[in-house]
Amino acid sequence: MTKTILNIVGARPNFMKIAPIMAAFRERKGTVARLLHTGQHYDAAMKQSFFDQLGIPEPDIDLGVGSGSHALQTAEIMRRFEPVLDAEKPDAVLVVGDVNSTIACALVAVKKGIPVIHVEAGLRSNDRAMPEEINRVLTDQISDLLFITERSALANLQREGIAEARVHFVGNVMIDTLLSHLGHAVPPERTLAESPQPEIFKTGYGILTLHRPSNVDDTDVLRRLLQCIAEISAQLPIVFPVHPRTRARIESAGLASLVNTPRFVLTPPLSYLEMLGLMAKAKAVFTDSGGIQEETTSLGVPCITLRENTERPITVEQGTNTIVGTDPQRIHTAWNEIARSGGKAGRVPELWDGKSAQRIAAIVENWLRAKTAV
Repeated sequence: MTKTILNIVGARPNFMKIAPIMAAFRERKGTVARLLHTGQHYDAAMKQSFFDQLGIPEPDIDLGVGSGSHALQTAEIMRRFEPVLDAEKPDAVLVVGDVNSTIACALVAVKKGIPVIHVEAGLRSNDRAMPEEINRVLTDQISDLLFITERSALANLQREGIAEARVHFVGNVMIDTLLSHLGHAVPPERTLAESPQPEIFKTGYGILTLHRPSNVDDTDVLRRLLQCIAEISAQLPIVFPVHPRTRARIESAGLASLVNTPRFVLTPPLSYLEMLGLMAKAKAVFTDSGGIQEETTSLGVPCITLRENTERPITVEQGTNTIVGTDPQRIHTAWNEIARSGGKAGRVPELWDGKSAQRIAAIVENWLRAKTAV
């Protein structure tokens, strides 16, 4: 009997994870994969640049939730998701990552007795001040089947009382997407063609991304980071794709003068293929993003993480990532090491081979078949 999996996507970090999973389910005869978009992050431009580029099918269901505080957004997703489950009656709900849509849909499903599958389980920063950390811990506790990207995640889950039998090490679905699209990435010179002096990037450039509230909502921290990167831009031109919320914080804090220079170029948010092309050729990436830590490790590009911790320790232990926090001296030291030696060489972690989604689909299908047989 064919089983139905309701796959949840809600925010930009989810898109790169759900694309290969949907494709892997389409290749199998024993499961039907339906897609629900909560609308946590959604606009026409984002759909064009991510859904279309990544081959994500048009969502079967769109909740259209929109933005809001963590509490309001989570509550509204739950309110709108419950009648969908009543109508759809899926055999399982699959959630990815750690955004509000992940925990909201998982909570509704488990309360209605529907099994929950969590892709990218077990990652821990051990920083409960991060809303994403709360979402990770709670989602893992209520999930029936947990897929991990690195072996250290199993130890995290076992410490929290989750049985090893529920956990499967499959690799990283984000890297599935990266490897399958790398050949189609937009060349950096095309992305940077409209910058004030595109010729300055021909000998190399760095990338900056900032979006975490701890970095952009505190004016002193934001000023310190931008001043530091502005100083580095004298040696290495910087491309800064700016999230609208981050841009608003820069302007309201009166910090625009730090970034409006020919060697520190702000761009609108980039499509996946534009960003992939930039990262693949960058000399260094300065970021507070978890996903970019993984992508740069896969690409072999030095990454300087502007946080005090990471939920992806394998990117530090085996990859190209260095954690520096927001201290300018540590940031400069990390950059100087890259300028001197090229940075950490790193290696691609185990099972980051582009086949993670295929493993997930096979395990899910067999798991559901076994549940039916019992």
